[in-house]
Amino acid sequence: MSGHSKWSVIKRSKGLLDAKRGKIFTRHAKNIEVAARLGGGDPAMNATLATAIDNAKSDNLPKDNIERAIKKGTGALAGEAMEERVYEGYAPHGVALMITALTDNNNRTVGNVRHLLSKHGGKLGENGSVAFQFEKKGIITIEDSGEELEMKAIEAGVEDLESSEGFTIAKTNPKDLMSVKNKLVAAGVKVKSAELAFEAKSEVKLESKEEVQKVLDLIELLEEDDDIDSIASNLDFDEALLG
Repeated sequence: MSGHSKWSVIKRSKGLLDAKRGKIFTRHAKNIEVAARLGGGDPAMNATLATAIDNAKSDNLPKDNIERAIKKGTGALAGEAMEERVYEGYAPHGVALMITALTDNNNRTVGNVRHLLSKHGGKLGENGSVAFQFEKKGIITIEDSGEELEMKAIEAGVEDLESSEGFTIAKTNPKDLMSVKNKLVAAGVKVKSAELAFEAKSEVKLESKEEVQKVLDLIELLEEDDDIDSIASNLDFDEALLG
């Protein structure tokens, strides 16, 4: 089971960026708040909330922060409602982007996204202009690799695996995410996170370092916005280009 996906490249970039900016706690709290608002504050009855809490705990989000985020989501604490928004657009050279935000002010966030895209050679698209190029996948990040893990993944129902730099990305059908994750944990696999993410159905391959760097720079600038949760692209390139 092997596969190639630029999702993992962008995901690694996102993880490093979050750590550098110290924003990881805020990101987790927003995800918990949105999950609680949409499905209720009981993780036993809300699988999305349970997953968000597990992901937050893996990054050591304090218990008080988790409880406060749940209360905000259920309305037990006052504050503007946080919601998920997905923006579709293009980076330079025809690279499609699916930009997911967690925001309490859509006008502010979409304005920031539009400005950054326009300033750096991209553009914001209409609803449906890009989405058909992507599909939702369950994405499980595992802090391990090797043949033993591959066997456990097959038994758990993982569709595809991609290993790099001491960790592995396991891909599942979206509806099977929690089931597969629980089977992996029961088999002794160290799961770092589990979430739904967009993955490109086909990719746009860029051949020059300058073109690739321009797209990656724009993605990083977008991710620096506090409201942006994740970005998926259909960018493909030879990683040796970046040396």
